[in-house]
Amino acid sequence: MIDRPHSGGRAEPTHLLCSAARLGDQIDIYTDASPQRNQCQLSRRKRSRCTQLRGADPEVGDACGQSDERGGGWSLSSCGGPAILARLTVTAEQEGENLSGLSNNPDKEIFVVRDNGTTCLMVEFAVRFIVPFDVLALNGIDLITENAYLALPRGADIEGKCGEQEAQISISWRDNAYTLRIYFVKETRNKGEKIWKVNKVLFVYDSSEQTHFLNPYNPGKHTASSHSLSALVTPAGRSYVCSAKQTLTLISSDHQKGVTVAMSDIQIQPFDISSDFVFSEAYKCITDQREQLEETLPLILGFILGLIIVITLAVYHFHLKLTVVNQPQLPRDRSMYKNM
Repeated sequence: MIDRPHSGGRAEPTHLLCSAARLGDQIDIYTDASPQRNQCQLSRRKRSRCTQLRGADPEVGDACGQSDERGGGWSLSSCGGPAILARLTVTAEQEGENLSGLSNNPDKEIFVVRDNGTTCLMVEFAVRFIVPFDVLALNGIDLITENAYLALPRGADIEGKCGEQEAQISISWRDNAYTLRIYFVKETRNKGEKIWKVNKVLFVYDSSEQTHFLNPYNPGKHTASSHSLSALVTPAGRSYVCSAKQTLTLISSDHQKGVTVAMSDIQIQPFDISSDFVFSEAYKCITDQREQLEETLPLILGFILGLIIVITLAVYHFHLKLTVVNQPQLPRDRSMYKNM
């Protein structure tokens, strides 16, 4: 983003701020466009990076002119024209990494987006697609709907963007014949509860790709997308975990057909990752919580039943002892029976 407000004919000191993405700190260039003095000052250790940034904008280059190194800064031999305030903001370099080879599950993919070398988005899941498409019937007139079954491959290309409030990940394979994009957003709900969620899923597929689409009618690229989606809702600062299958239905541009996206073995965190390659505290999906309850409920009921049985036997034993103590004792000497 470059902003250039002009000061008319008046020569005033101007400030050029260059933000170097990889260095993570700031470089300042000060330009005084007065006829008597023209200077650009910047720190020696950062000037190489800033030269690249200035070179990206000819107007800034013209304003600063040629430079030669003198001591710790740069002096300009010529600067002309009105003062220019230029702000160059270099988008932080964000790169995606496919780490699926580290997964013991051949169906599970691991993707990471890094911002300046720091992990900012992590996704682990297994994804399968069911894509309907039309084929021509044997009579050459009617159309029959068939299904193509796809799975996310190990060698997919990964891109992503991280932000304070929004993030996204884009996964492509087979020379961009298929692309899955997932969009995340942060929200503040009632009573100040902060959450993140998936607010959009988009799947682009090419039905002319013959590995999965056999003899399609009118093949070509189509886009299937979600509508008013609010999925994987998770408290802010935590990762979403779900072993159970989560199914989404996307509406395709191919005659409004429904494309099914099934995700399983999920762990996702698009925001607030505090440690490199480490998910934050897990938030289990409702399905997993229910399944865990179903697994533990018989154990809990068995423990309660066993406790009731033990208490019942203890009470009975105690009652039996009291009954024996209160009964009259029969004499052991038989001669005493005569007096009875």
